[in-house]
Amino acid sequence: MTAPLEDAPAPAALTPGDVADAARLVSFGVQPKLLPARDAEYTELVRRYREDPPFARLADAVATGLGLVVLEVSARAGMALAAAEDSVFAVRMGDYSRRAASETTDRFLHGLAHLAVAALAFPRPEDLADDGYLGRITVNGVDAFVRQACRRLEEQAEADGANTDPASDAPGLEAAWRVWARRSTTGATKDARRLAGSTIGITGKAVAFLVDSGFLQKTADDAGGTYRTTARYQLQVRDLAGSAAMAELLDLGVVPVTDGTATLMPADHSEELVADAGLPFHSL
Repeated sequence: MTAPLEDAPAPAALTPGDVADAARLVSFGVQPKLLPARDAEYTELVRRYREDPPFARLADAVATGLGLVVLEVSARAGMALAAAEDSVFAVRMGDYSRRAASETTDRFLHGLAHLAVAALAFPRPEDLADDGYLGRITVNGVDAFVRQACRRLEEQAEADGANTDPASDAPGLEAAWRVWARRSTTGATKDARRLAGSTIGITGKAVAFLVDSGFLQKTADDAGGTYRTTARYQLQVRDLAGSAAMAELLDLGVVPVTDGTATLMPADHSEELVADAGLPFHSL
């Protein structure tokens, strides 16, 4: 008579300590500038998440309960999270733009600056798919990029016979580009400080917000400030990449990409652009 097969051992029950560890991992994840490489406990919790499926499910449940979506858990990104609209952790772009600008038109321009940073940082689908790719942007380069996009849109409108001037108090995306083209690049106050409402000022605020959110890291002061992307930003832009606005911006051909590098097209010298608007890109 064949002996009965022994039952597989039941998985160990999760304990209050496991719940605390899962919550601790999520707490690390909501600190955007913290990476596992800088914290041994964070490193261990990330390892456990990747190797212990019951613990991973528990951590996912804790995140879900807080209105968070887990984008990735890895040594490079830590626990990368995105907040649902109703989450207490949500940082709404509208809230940011209301703090950054009092005028409705300026809020559209802040949104355009964010869109341009994303398009310049990852100009090709393969850049978003490559975990080793680092995008580099400069504040001056973002402004130059948008101004070249303005000229391309103007050329297209003239070719289509649709070169109308939308109302500036209710701009759509195309109208926002037109408003950007009219706005002063830098401007200055009486004590020579950069005007917050200039396009360089708006771009600087947008980039500072991305730095505070753990999406960009400053590497130099050149060209108005030079920044590189983080793993968290790459994950966020993957969601944005399917948007019609970003596709339209890239389709303008302002950022030609051939051999794995990306630069601005040669500037149109008929229009004054900020100096040193370099846009270096590289892969690890």
